[in-house]
Amino acid sequence: MTRFTEGPFVWAVGIENTIIGSTLRSGATLNEYRLTGHVDRCRADLDLAAASGATAIRYGIPWHEANPQPGRFVWDWADQTLPYASETLGMEVILDLVHYGTPEWLVGSFADPSYPEAIAEYAEALASRYRGSVHAYTPFNEPLVAASFCGLRGVWPPYLTGDSGWATLVTSIIEGVQETTRAIGRADPAAEIVHVEAVQLYETADASLRPEVDLWRARSLLPTDLLLGRVSGDHELAPWLEQQGVQLDTLERLRAGAIVPDVLGLNYYPELSCRELIRQGGSTVHVAQDGGAEGLAAVLRRFHERYSLPLMITESAVEGDVGHRTDWLNAAAESVGRVIGEGIPVVGFTWWPLFDLVDWSWASGGEVVEEFYVRDEPGADPHPVAPLGPSGGPVEPFLRRMGMYRLEAEGDTLRPVPTTLVDRFRAYAAE
Repeated sequence: MTRFTEGPFVWAVGIENTIIGSTLRSGATLNEYRLTGHVDRCRADLDLAAASGATAIRYGIPWHEANPQPGRFVWDWADQTLPYASETLGMEVILDLVHYGTPEWLVGSFADPSYPEAIAEYAEALASRYRGSVHAYTPFNEPLVAASFCGLRGVWPPYLTGDSGWATLVTSIIEGVQETTRAIGRADPAAEIVHVEAVQLYETADASLRPEVDLWRARSLLPTDLLLGRVSGDHELAPWLEQQGVQLDTLERLRAGAIVPDVLGLNYYPELSCRELIRQGGSTVHVAQDGGAEGLAAVLRRFHERYSLPLMITESAVEGDVGHRTDWLNAAAESVGRVIGEGIPVVGFTWWPLFDLVDWSWASGGEVVEEFYVRDEPGADPHPVAPLGPSGGPVEPFLRRMGMYRLEAEGDTLRPVPTTLVDRFRAYAAE
């Protein structure tokens, strides 16, 4: 790895690209590029990314549009954005290949037996075409989140549920990451892999819930352990995986196919990534806690100790007014700098999203889709939070104010408006 580990610290931004390429049970589709208007402003939005001072951008191409049929590829979108971002604007593109959704023709989505082969074929075609323009790839964004939404709770395709669904999704997704990495290497041996995973931290004050906390902590590391070939018969979760129907030959195949990414990307949202397990109404619920900058430093130390890989914060932000967001950027920058001073190889920081995003509940008729609850005040009962409004209706009530640019309604469109956070980010990037 040279571009990230031997170069200057990377200040990156990302454009929210959650795209489910098939119709959901609600009858709606979830396509952040269309909901936020990026589909109509793609080059102008890339101009704004460059104007922020970012030296890199995490960016995705809609798989279902670029690969509408097996073996057929349409590069219109990629042709107008990828060379423009990298060659014209001078940003390093970290290309997001999968951000939660698959094309409709992949009937079983991530659980389809042909999924690993399908995503690898797409990746190889993409890397062959853009070799020289794109130098870094993320084969799959956040296996943990996809496994929760698609495999544990049945919110998105393929609508599996329960622990067995979670285990099925995780093993298939990681096999896809391994196959994708090898395919990219065939097309472009110099390409770099930035594997991106969600950070999920668990605590409890209830001693009776300690076993559950221990299990969730182990599960939060399992996809990365699988990727690196660390899961064999003596792994702490091997018996649990077998109980969920995962065959030992599957684990052996993943162990034998191990890959080591050039950078391990961590998505840390201080107000979302940290959860406390409590009992409520006879059930265990996960309540979001604010882990703050100390939580960020602890995460970086923990992943460095476990994996000894170059690390990058590949997503981070808070929701709220611009002052609150700016405070987080300052605190995160200070925390990352402190950890680097300890000798931990952190190569970059990403503000995600560059623009406000539309809450995923928009596509579910306003129903809560998150896997955790929130608590308004210390000691208060936790409750789910979702914006009000009908699925398929106006997106403005669902906008989450997390961006460096604020999306403002202008007739039937949304217009990005810079906030003072852009200036603060640019100052960091210029240091």
